[in-house]
Amino acid sequence: MEARLVSAQQAHHSWLCVGLDPLLEQLPAAVQREERPLVAFCRAIVEATADLVCAYKPNLAFWLAHGAEGLAALQDVLEAIPQDVPVILDGKFSDVGHTAAAYARFAFDRLGADAVTANPYLGLDGLRPFLERQDRGAFLLARTSNPSAPDLQDRAVGERLLYEQVAWLAALWHSETPGTCGLVVGATYPQEMATLRALAPTLPFLIPGIGAQGGDLASAVVHGPSAEGVGPLINSSRGILYASTGPDFAQAARAAALDLREQINRLRDVSR
Repeated sequence: MEARLVSAQQAHHSWLCVGLDPLLEQLPAAVQREERPLVAFCRAIVEATADLVCAYKPNLAFWLAHGAEGLAALQDVLEAIPQDVPVILDGKFSDVGHTAAAYARFAFDRLGADAVTANPYLGLDGLRPFLERQDRGAFLLARTSNPSAPDLQDRAVGERLLYEQVAWLAALWHSETPGTCGLVVGATYPQEMATLRALAPTLPFLIPGIGAQGGDLASAVVHGPSAEGVGPLINSSRGILYASTGPDFAQAARAAALDLREQINRLRDVSR
């Protein structure tokens, strides 16, 4: 996973990840009249932004909301993503071992995703199917970007808080399965991001919360890179997908993606 990510980051000079989370009611009117509006919309977004990103992150929920038709649409959109751009399937997966293995087959073998997001609550046996393939991987939920994240993630577990314990364990698992494990770290919690980077210096970060959620972009750039030179995946969804609701939506999405990529790169230059 890490090798593909680094390759895309270097080729496109980008730490930007675009979330593919389409809401049918928010799509431009012209797209809604298409026979397969989700496909038409997201393929246009991909075509407009593929040279500006290091990854795409489709959130499975937005596609499953449309049933079998939505899942088929997701498969068609994934086929349109260039082979050199990694795909992170955002499904917050995890379950007992044999069930987790079935989820892994779905994500990796059926959809062709390079990595998933996963919930570490069940421990290593619920994650092993996602971490045992050297060319795939999982980003484990550590500090999520939502407002109520502290309700559980700030609970004490021995001498650490729960989100810190996740990072400590993830670093241990990463040493057993190098290149396959990362952390989800919300940009809405910059201090916690700094803590997590200290606890897990070698793990790549997937950073949601930029844009509509008001996350701290500067902190994402400073604390996002790993000690081994893997840049973070700084995700934006709504700010790029819905930059325009008119017929120029794809051009507007490209302009928004380019602007955010350049903001990130300017901060990278300053932080060196």
